[in-house]
Amino acid sequence: MLTKLYQWMLAKAAHPHAERWLFAFSFMESSFFPIPPHPLLGLMCLARPEKAIRYGLICTIASVLGGLLGYGIGHFLYQAVGAQILHFLGLSAKFPVAACYLRDYGAEIILIKGATPIPFKLITITAGFIGLSLFTFLWASILSRAFQFMIVGFLFWKFGRPIKAFIEKYLAPLSALFLVLVVGGFVAASMLSGGGQKSDRCSNATMATIS
Repeated sequence: MLTKLYQWMLAKAAHPHAERWLFAFSFMESSFFPIPPHPLLGLMCLARPEKAIRYGLICTIASVLGGLLGYGIGHFLYQAVGAQILHFLGLSAKFPVAACYLRDYGAEIILIKGATPIPFKLITITAGFIGLSLFTFLWASILSRAFQFMIVGFLFWKFGRPIKAFIEKYLAPLSALFLVLVVGGFVAASMLSGGGQKSDRCSNATMATIS
């Protein structure tokens, strides 16, 4: 099923309204859609490098708006809708851990997500559930989403089609390096402030501990 959905999504890259599909997929992925928009973004940037930054911006704006929907689902409709979405996507077990980390670190977790494959929908729904500050959620989401999408758009715009091989080979390792540096900074700050046990506590979090 997911394979067919993936192929159907990629087919939209050649659609006359490809930008609208890119917006729609980016919006939906932030709250309930199982497939990220990155493959579609990459194909569209590959076909039209001169419009790559525009495509990255479309992804960023749509994803943040979709994140607001996910936040609203988590805040107002978690039991009725949010829990079912996470269950369908196989993310229920990760929800208590995400909730614990978001309560302890807030914006830092959303920013870290920008350099990892953690499903953004898990972050948005969980942030709404715990009542994370909407202002904090917004600015952190904008930076996190821009990191994922705008860097791809800029590289295609700057270097054209030849950058495709570089992105496929090095973007993931560079993102991982960025993550290591960011997490290392948070761990150091936590140890200096005497909060070194937060990570262990959150890694074993359950619904009972976050209720």
